[in-house]
This record gives sequence, structure tokens and C-alpha cells, in this order.
Amino acid sequence: MKNKIFSFFLFDLIIAAGIFIAVSLNSCSCRPCQEKEESQIPINILQKADQFIISETGSDFFKKYVTVDFSQSKYINPNFLMVYKFYMPEKSFVDEIIRFNTDSLGNVLKQFEIIGIPQCNSNPGDCDFAVDEKTAIQIANQNLLPKGVNDWKSDFVWSSKYNKYVWEIISTTKENKNEDHYRAEGEKIIIDATNSTVLSKDSWKIN
Repeated sequence: MKNKIFSFFLFDLIIAAGIFIAVSLNSCSCRPCQEKEESQIPINILQKADQFIISETGSDFFKKYVTVDFSQSKYINPNFLMVYKFYMPEKSFVDEIIRFNTDSLGNVLKQFEIIGIPQCNSNPGDCDFAVDEKTAIQIANQNLLPKGVNDWKSDFVWSSKYNKYVWEIISTTKENKNEDHYRAEGEKIIIDATNSTVLSKDSWKIN
């Protein structure tokens, strides 16, 4: 009797294991699969968006440093928001996003802001980020950016004004914090990340 009960138990265990394996094989838990399942971007839209970036950066640069971000790209009726990661391993401060919109056919909507695409084809120097954070801070010192009441805030960012990547270094010279208000003021300097040119030096204020 015990042998018979054990046989039934073993048979049930084998059936359960088979069901688990089948479900596991049919499911997709790897990240690339998840991204494909979650993506709302048709392949023809993706291809046209890729080609738009390539037309500005060149194919080699695109393949090496730019990848689509399916988790942020989405369909916003009737258009598509396309988001890409732009990362250069050899220059870790270059870790940004590319963002633009297309219509339902994949044509880029240039009436909306296009963010983060360096113009390598028309100006190869715009893709050679020779200025790192240390150099940018040295330039800010040379241009007498005030030390301020806090440490400087330095960021490698895309500038829509100059249509290129820059270093933005912010100095806070006055600051007043309380529960209801935050007031501060200071100066900031914008430095071309490719050739060290100081593009602007201005004051700023938060009331």
C-alpha cells in the first residue's frame, strides 16, 4: 500500500514539474524579451528613428554609443516619443538621453524639441568631448566664478540654446531656506564640452 501511495505521489510530482518547465519555457523573463514585449514602437517607426539619428551622427558612432530605450519610448496618440540612451564608456561623464517625436509614419516632428543628438556629420568636433569635469572646473576658476556658499554644481548637459553638449557649472552665492520658501542666487558658466570655449557667464536667481 505504501508503495502504491508513493507511486501516486511521484507521478503527481512529475506532472507538476512538467507543467512548471513548460510554463517556464513559454515565458520570457530576460530583459531583452521584456523590452520587446513592453515596446509600443513598431519596427518601421524604430528604423526611421534610427536613420534620423544616423543622419546626424554617422552609422559607426550610432552603433557604438546609441541604443534605443524601449522602457521610455512610447506611443502618444497619434505620435511616437522616441528615447535613446547615449553613453560613451571611455568618457563616463557622457551618459545622456536623446529624445524626439515622430508622427504615425515615423517622420520626425521638428516643431517639437529634439534633444541630445550631437552633430558629428556636419561638425565632427561636436562629438569629441575633450573637456572633462576637472578641466571645466579649471576653466570656471580662470573665469573667476565665485566660490559661493556651497560646493559648485557641475553637469555635462545638452544645451538646446547652443545645440550641443556643454558643461554647466553653478555657483550659489546667497541662499535662504525655510519651511515655506527657498531663495537663492548666484552665477553660472556654460563651457563648450568640445573645445573649452566659454559660451556664457550669467547670474541666476530663485525667489
